Amino acid sequence: MIFTTKAEYGVRLLVELGRHHADGSPVSLKAIAAAEGLPLAYLERIVALLKKAQLVDSTRGAHGGYRLAREPETIRMDEAVLALEGAVAPMACFVDDSAGELGHEGRVLCSHLDDGRHGCATRLLWMRVQGGVMEKLADTTLAELVAFSLRPTPHPAASVAALPVNA
Repeated sequence: MIFTTKAEYGVRLLVELGRHHADGSPVSLKAIAAAEGLPLAYLERIVALLKKAQLVDSTRGAHGGYRLAREPETIRMDEAVLALEGAVAPMACFVDDSAGELGHEGRVLCSHLDDGRHGCATRLLWMRVQGGVMEKLADTTLAELVAFSLRPTPHPAASVAALPVNA
């Protein structure tokens, strides 16, 4: 399962807003683009999806920008990824194209027709994969990602020096 850059950049945008959450002031997309090395025009489209999902709020004006709509501890990554990607499916045959029309965004099903007496041979596997991914996304909060991003990282040379000679 490969997520698009919408999910990657959107989560990075949320983490950057999470880093600034305590001070309460809005952060400009230009500042986020510069801090994360992301294209500003693309971030504008991504933040619109996050705003529609009520994960971020915006303030207009000279000192305007974006901030989290809720506390980082209450923002789960399944919400963010579904807002950015739509359905999360391990196989293209699991995406329900009519879901958006019916108001069931993020819904997945197997589009293979059964062969008369047997269902799709791999449906159980892909349902479990999709369920596992969604469970891990739901178990991960923005606060965890922010805390992880603030941890000091060891210098790459220190990591190589720690490897055994026979590795």
